[in-house]
Amino acid sequence: MTALMTANIHTAADLRALRCSHQTQALDAPEALRLVQLLDGWSMASGKLVNTFGFNNYYETMAFVNALAFISHREDHHPQLVVDYKTCQVRYDTHSVNGLSINDFICAAKADALGQA
Repeated sequence: MTALMTANIHTAADLRALRCSHQTQALDAPEALRLVQLLDGWSMASGKLVNTFGFNNYYETMAFVNALAFISHREDHHPQLVVDYKTCQVRYDTHSVNGLSINDFICAAKADALGQA
């Protein structure tokens, strides 16, 4: 999906409404910066889209991880997770394009909705 194709994405809800699909091209830097601004708490670091979610206890952390695993399986787009007792850091990138694709932003928006539930 090119910047022209992502032009009608204006909110995180717009991202959540989309489904992941095979990507052959990374987003350019300006478009990735525009899309990251639509997401709460996400940043770009070392070529990845990153956020750390906080929870009250291990049970809540693991519930989030399991729910995110379900979403990841359904979207066929899987993050790198760093799980601790009360936190889960989520890192997205798209290996097939060697960078960030629209799929990373779609899944990040869905992770946000899950983290707010």
